[in-house]
Amino acid sequence: MELTHLLCAIPWRVCLIVVTMTGWATSARAQFYFAHSNMWVTAQERARVEYRANNYTFDRSASRDDDWWLLHRARVGLGGMLGKWVTVFGELQDAREIGSTRFLPPTGTNPNLEEDTLDVHQAWIEVANYKEFPVGLKVGRQEMGYGDERLIGFGDFNNTGRAFDAVKLRWQSGKCALDLFFANVVAVDNNSFDDKPDWADDFFGLYGTTKAVKNHVWDVYALMRDKDDAAFAGAARQLYTVGTRFAANEKLAPWDYSLEVIGQFGHVVTPGRQFGENSATWAKQEAFASIFNVGYTFRHDWKPRLGIGYDYASGDSDPTDGKSETFDPLYATGHRPLGFIDLFGTKNVHNPHATLSFSPHKRLKLQFDGHFFWLAEARDAWYRSNNSLIRRDVTGNSGRFVGSEIDATATYTPHKRVKVQVGYSHFFTAEFVENTGPSSDADFFYTQLTLNL
Repeated sequence: MELTHLLCAIPWRVCLIVVTMTGWATSARAQFYFAHSNMWVTAQERARVEYRANNYTFDRSASRDDDWWLLHRARVGLGGMLGKWVTVFGELQDAREIGSTRFLPPTGTNPNLEEDTLDVHQAWIEVANYKEFPVGLKVGRQEMGYGDERLIGFGDFNNTGRAFDAVKLRWQSGKCALDLFFANVVAVDNNSFDDKPDWADDFFGLYGTTKAVKNHVWDVYALMRDKDDAAFAGAARQLYTVGTRFAANEKLAPWDYSLEVIGQFGHVVTPGRQFGENSATWAKQEAFASIFNVGYTFRHDWKPRLGIGYDYASGDSDPTDGKSETFDPLYATGHRPLGFIDLFGTKNVHNPHATLSFSPHKRLKLQFDGHFFWLAEARDAWYRSNNSLIRRDVTGNSGRFVGSEIDATATYTPHKRVKVQVGYSHFFTAEFVENTGPSSDADFFYTQLTLNL
């Protein structure tokens, strides 16, 4: 769909809502502000209009694959300090999808991550005072994010976000920190006030970080995911993931870069089976991923930054050999790293990319990104950012070049508590898509308003 048609597809009443909310935010924000030395309130109101065309079937004639809708999310939290050692925090969330008739993922295995009416998003207690003692403990429902969120992230672009029921022990001293945690991801259930964690999906981790290397951050980690069945979000698996991330901090400016190398081993079970039923259904996991980004910010009032990068995640070279080589990105934040349309995850992919950003005004940032996508293995599948399979040719005869994507994003911050973002992305299909079915190009347009207390 042409961009002009796309813009016309957004109803005038939705635009009116966004404009009205912007005016309300700048004039009435102070009414909701509350703070005390031992207690605080947090609040966020976010509204996003989305338009997507051909993102599911890549068939321009499929009417349900050409739709616009409104996503709304409200969060309200209350936190407090009990003495110098104990912090408590609770947060409610209401996430809704309004006006959509689009394709939705099947219930259970891939839930709709855009709607979850009134639920507990966070509820935790932390016992820690790192100025006086290097060890702390945090228990309860909490958000977790590490590094560039390539394996563990908030998933914040999704309307519901991501949280874990977790126990986290932290050691922190000087420029070094080490987290040891046990967690279960919270399964989104729009039919329940209190979403339950997926108790069949246990997640263990040891994540260390240090700033001892001048102008750099160095992370080292070991993770285990022990998923007993396929009732939620994919097949059973026992995976061990080890890796390291080395990145520049702001003191290395005008240069910046990051490098992450990840290895993965263990077992994956044939979908529908459980561990212990029959060892013949197990596939040995041997997978690998690496991510590299480098950028340079020029000395100019507009702060132009030019960056390039390369993402690689292994795929399965032979689906019949009893071995799995498809990398599993665990609980990654999928949006943004491999294109804003979310058509690619860190699975079976080669992705060279480039970015250019600049700020013609101190409150305005413009960014342009370009991506190319190839399958790492022709006999493995093309996977979305939520890990679901899009298409597959087990013969490998359809080629590897899936397509290319361009993204344009404008972020305007009229006030420190108000942010407006507008984005447009276009995906150009290539030989793999053309050889496996309908191959219409895909479009994604959104405008988002975020108000923070």
